[in-house]
Amino acid sequence: MPTPPFPTPLPPSLASRLVRTLYGDRATEPRPLASGAWSQAYALTLDGAEVVLRVGAHGEDFAKDEVVARLAGPGLPVPPVLARGEAEGWAYAVSGRVRGTALDDLSGEAVARTLPSLLRALDAAARVDLAGTSGYGIWVPDGRAPHASWPEALLAIGTETPRVPGWRAALVDSGIGLGPVEAGLSALAALTPCLPDARRLIHGDLLSRNVLAGEAGITGVLDWGNALYGDPLYDAAWLLHWWPWYPGWRPGDLHAALLTHWRATGPTPAHLRERLHAYLLHIALDALAYCAYRRRWDEVRAHVGTVLTLASADGGESVLIPAGA
Repeated sequence: MPTPPFPTPLPPSLASRLVRTLYGDRATEPRPLASGAWSQAYALTLDGAEVVLRVGAHGEDFAKDEVVARLAGPGLPVPPVLARGEAEGWAYAVSGRVRGTALDDLSGEAVARTLPSLLRALDAAARVDLAGTSGYGIWVPDGRAPHASWPEALLAIGTETPRVPGWRAALVDSGIGLGPVEAGLSALAALTPCLPDARRLIHGDLLSRNVLAGEAGITGVLDWGNALYGDPLYDAAWLLHWWPWYPGWRPGDLHAALLTHWRATGPTPAHLRERLHAYLLHIALDALAYCAYRRRWDEVRAHVGTVLTLASADGGESVLIPAGA
């Protein structure tokens, strides 16, 4: 099976050369922080202030961070982007640093304490003014998204994108085939009549160390490269999907926190179970495609199981959503 076209590893000492070129003696030597699928982060101080340098192949992700940081109000803690550009064929961004522990690393008890502040931040994201923007789905830094409707954006998950190419052929070559994908898309299409035409800001990638928290709640919501326009319930479904992958977390805490939050902030959302079911299908299909692209077959099989379970359930009757929701 051919090797997928992953981004080339960063050249040695690129971050150091970049910092010296940009800031000279005003900055300290960059120290590696967490790396993600698309970029590497470094910690340093600039003029005595803590900042983060990120370097990767996709500068549009950093540009989206800059857009959201400019639009976010006080209820949505997004660090400012101080500088952005290209060097030696790589994109970079320098942002203010926020301190905190990644949501992924918290204990179940700490997650339960943090969830209310995270849900309030997602409400703040949904209130961001999208005037001057257009479309549904993953948007580009100028504010345009490619789809004419929210259902169209969701159903496009069956089509390959330049960033995640070749996953369909990889599934066929693996022997898994495209049957689970087609079953998931069919079930998702059947749920689209229940979906609203809401067009709000969605983060779309709340784990993978993209949410930081302190004792008083979340301190930062990072990495808006996967941000979409659509129904903000999508981010709740993201948490529901990935929750079981963290054995130290108790799923009941999430369900209770979501229901408590929705009931405290207004009426329970219309067609709640159907909407969550649709978004769980989309998220599982997205993860299936990405893991097939990366040839992570154990994870592919896990996501195939989730897709087939969701696809075989009646609309809104997902086993991942408690009956009381």
